[in-house]
Order: sequence, then C-alpha cells, then structure tokens
Amino acid sequence: MSEHAHILLVDDDPDLLRLLTIRLKAGNYRVTAVGSAEAALARLAVELPALVITDVQLPGRDGLALFDEIRRQHAALPVILLTAHGTIPDAVDATARGAFAYLTKPFDGKLLMEKVAYAINLSTVMPAPASGDESWRAELISRSSQMAELLAEAKLVAGSDASILIRGPSGTGKELLARALHNASRRAKAPFIAVNCGAIPEQLLESELFGHVKGSFTGAVGNREGLFQAADGGTLFLDEIGDMPLPLQVKLLRVLQERAVRPVGADQTRPVDVRLLSATHRDLDVAMAEGQFREDLYYRLNVVTLTLPPLAERREDISLLANHFLQKLAAKYQKPLNGFAPDALTALVSAPWPGNVRQLVNVVEQVCALATAPLVPLSLVQRALRVPSLEALSYNEAKQRFERDYLIQLLRLTDGNVADAARLADRNRTEFYRLLQKYELTPALFRGDGDPVAE
Repeated sequence: MSEHAHILLVDDDPDLLRLLTIRLKAGNYRVTAVGSAEAALARLAVELPALVITDVQLPGRDGLALFDEIRRQHAALPVILLTAHGTIPDAVDATARGAFAYLTKPFDGKLLMEKVAYAINLSTVMPAPASGDESWRAELISRSSQMAELLAEAKLVAGSDASILIRGPSGTGKELLARALHNASRRAKAPFIAVNCGAIPEQLLESELFGHVKGSFTGAVGNREGLFQAADGGTLFLDEIGDMPLPLQVKLLRVLQERAVRPVGADQTRPVDVRLLSATHRDLDVAMAEGQFREDLYYRLNVVTLTLPPLAERREDISLLANHFLQKLAAKYQKPLNGFAPDALTALVSAPWPGNVRQLVNVVEQVCALATAPLVPLSLVQRALRVPSLEALSYNEAKQRFERDYLIQLLRLTDGNVADAARLADRNRTEFYRLLQKYELTPALFRGDGDPVAE
C-alpha cells in the first residue's frame, strides 16, 4: 500500500534533504523536498501528501508552527518531527498534541524508514488503486483514517452473506454504507431496497415487509408483494431496526431462520433469498436490557458490526464533503459557485456538527441558496450554523493566515495566472509577486500543466 506514496520533506539543510530524498526514493516513495515552512504550506495547497517529515528548526516560521498549521488544515495528516537535542522538549510536547513521531539528529536510517512505513499505513491520503474499482463506495467521500479502516472492513465482509448491523448517530450515512456494501457484493446487479422501520406505522409495517393477500384486512383489495420478495436475490436494508415493534421482531426472526416469508393473511410461506443489512442509532444493548429488543434477533442481525463515526470525529473530511456538496448544489441551483472563503471553511471545520453529515448538507444547501458571489463568505456560514465558531489568534497570525489563504484562493481561481490574480486583488503585478515570494507560492503549481511534485 505504501508504494509510490507521496512524502513532503521540509529542512533547510540541503545536504540532509538530499540524503533523505535518496533514502526515501529507494523505499519507492515520491518525495517533494522544500527548505522552509512557507514552501511546505504552498505545496500542501497543491497536493496533499501521505506524510510530512519536517525539521523543528527552520528559518522564519519553525517546524512546530508548521505542525500546528497542518493540524488546523489536515487533522489526520501524519507529521514526523526531526529535532536537535535542544528542541526535544518542544518535540515531546508536539507529540502529545498529535505529532506522529519525532526523531533526534543524528537519527538511525532504519528507524526512520520503519516510522515512515507505519505512518504511511495510517495516512488518510493514499495512492489511487491501480484497479480503479472504488466505484462501490463512490458516495462515501472521505480521507479520514477512521473511515478508511471502516471501509476496508466493509469491503472485506461485503463478499459474504453475513448479516451486518450498522451503528452510528443519526445523519452519519448509514444507508450510504449499506448501499456501498450491496455494490461490493455478488448481489450488486440485483435489487437494493431500503425501508425505515421507524417511519411506517406498526399496522402497516408487517404488510410492507412481508406482503399481503387480497381480503386479509380492510383495504387489501388485491395481493401485494412485500419488500422481502421485491428484494429477492438482492439486499434488504432495514433502517432504524431498533424501532421495530416486538411482535414484528418475532416474525422477522422467523423469516431469517426459515429464509421464507408468509404474507399477511396467507397460509403458505414463500422462499426468499435476501441479504439482510440493518442499522440503528439506538443502543440495542440497553434496549435488550429493558425488554424492548429481542436478544435472539439481535444475534441474528449482528453477525458483523460496522460503526460509522460522528462527523466531529472525522474533521479532516469536512472541507472535502462541504466542497463536494457545494458543487452538486451549485448545479442544482444553477449558481457559479467556486468554493468557500478561507474563514468560512475554517468555521465549517471547527463547528460541533450534532446532526453530522446530514446537517452539513443542510448548511451547504442554505448557503448555496443565499450566495450571491462565487466564494461563499463567512457570514453566510455563520448564519446557517447559527452559532459562530471563533478561534483565538494574534493579530499578526490572523493577518498572515488570511493573506496566504487569500493568495492561494486567487491562484486557484485563476489557474495560476498572476495578471488575473493581481487584477482580482486590485494590486499591481510587482506588488503581487512580492506577496507570492513572501509565502513562497509558485503560480506554475496552480496551472493545469504544472508539475506539483518537485523531485
């Protein structure tokens, strides 16, 4: 998995950069080598690596400040710190705050490669699979390590017919995961049918699931096939299974045991071949203890458990998801939206998200409907969130952060055309070039024909 993974190397010592680059390339890694934190941040804006290795002592902004900025923008991107003896306490402190590891100079080459391999395996940014067969999970957009681990488990169990219970808070995408499991299974060409057990009245749910025969109850004017039969050969997804009434739990258990359904009012069972997936936001252990959920059914449904994390635990996905939803919704509303202003994106990433991905979609749709400019401003995001998120920064830090993010956004909007970017910024080209040099931003990297990886 680590072959050809991209590593960003940051050190102001050219000899050490050369030595590390040779060693890492020998390990089949791609390497971008830069000499400062500003150059590193510029590269990060163009291509997200699988790993950053940085010296702590750098000119200007030091390696610890670079680490903090990486943590702000890409919370799950692993960072290895290289330190001299005098900076070990700082490195230890950074490790406690989330740095992947630190190594003291001079360091053992074998140990470095072991740390690199381990970090790459945990990284959220991996090379595209050679087979290109990731379409099964196309709707589950993520660079989170938690989600990567979950999706690897999902792909592993999708090929079996084992019943799977999907857990997770409301709004995390349980139906999307169920659909992905179906797409990755041998049943992918057969029907996938989803039903929310909590949204259908008890008296109708039995007929909905198992079907009914004519005259079996008032209003049954003809025979009707249930969802189990409709899903024959494919997958049936029972969402909010924890809300299913106890009498229906007994009947569902019988279907799973006998692999046959009996429509309401019928005296004959009908065989079905269905892979059952279920989901709940409820704690079924508590429900069983309270007598609200059958233990025997629980073990039938819960052969394998997959748990979706809340959005607040996968913050590295928020900007990715927000921009994805913005593109889709901009097309829906026929608006020429290019993205979020940097401070608006910061507000999204730092929001609490109690409603998870469903709430994020709602917020993005609100700002999309109200936006009047190509970049969605902070004010619209704060309005949609209702509770603005604030981050305590010094004036100089806030100014530098805004200035760099603003320049990056302009270069992205203009595909690296300095004349157009300077015109949008209302600055002459000479002054604009000085600003780009200040933050070591190379316009060519933002052009379609630019090479984002410097060897």
